[in-house]
Amino acid sequence: MPSTNLVTMGTTPRPGNPHIHPLQIASVIVPAAAGVILAALTSQPAPAIVLTLAGVFLAASMQVALQWEKAIVLRAGRFRGFRGPGLFYLIPVLDTIPMWIDHRVQTSSFTAEQTLTKDTVPVDVDAVLFWMVWDAEKAALEVADYRQAILWAAQTALRDIIGETALSDLLIGRKRLDTALQQTIGERTTPWGITVQSVEIRDVVIPGALQDAMSRQAQAERERQARVILGEAEAQVANQFVEASRSYENNPIALHLRAMNMLYEGLKEKGALVVVPSTAVETMGLGNIAGLSALANVKPPADSEKA
Repeated sequence: MPSTNLVTMGTTPRPGNPHIHPLQIASVIVPAAAGVILAALTSQPAPAIVLTLAGVFLAASMQVALQWEKAIVLRAGRFRGFRGPGLFYLIPVLDTIPMWIDHRVQTSSFTAEQTLTKDTVPVDVDAVLFWMVWDAEKAALEVADYRQAILWAAQTALRDIIGETALSDLLIGRKRLDTALQQTIGERTTPWGITVQSVEIRDVVIPGALQDAMSRQAQAERERQARVILGEAEAQVANQFVEASRSYENNPIALHLRAMNMLYEGLKEKGALVVVPSTAVETMGLGNIAGLSALANVKPPADSEKA
């Protein structure tokens, strides 16, 4: 069966305060030290005990949220509001923080494996989602686990888009698919207080046999285009010859000069062999010219050279 991999990058919801701020440590140490000093001066342990307990109580009620965080505060199980960023205080025992909401942009990677396209081709698609929480109250109260929910919504939308798209459109139309995915996922996550900033398809993997077939098809198409271009070139050359022949029509002198030039171009290189059709020899008067050229290239006999 097709499988789906969902990976979330970034921080995750966590109960309680994950940060121990120096102020919390100081709120315990300072009263405890003052209590120890007073106990030493009065020879009574009560000041040390009372001030130490007061410091512990103050540290337990003190919380610090980072700039990009908001704490969901419940008082006796009911939603009380948000706290942060910065320093704030809670009522111990009554107030609890079940979740910290991160307002930074989050990234989630998800894949759809062996999903059929519109033309029944199984593909593996890898995509990444950029999103952020714009309403912390909805993200905390409207959905149990908004991170898992948005990942499943993204995966379902990706499968729907693949099933409605042909393979060729999936390979060359990624920008359009990214926009469609962003719109579809955004419609599902907006009621949860989450906005989708962008979706990007990173990779589309098709079966190896289909890749080979597509490669052969592309090669055949390029060969067909090459032959068409060659045929068009031959037609253009033939048309140019037709146009050139009109210059020699009813002009035997020009034709004779052209024949001499052609023969000269063929014989000016040493060892060149020129094959002239007999019809061309008769019509253009090349017989006399060829004979003179042959006589010019004939070497005298050895005896005559010695004489």
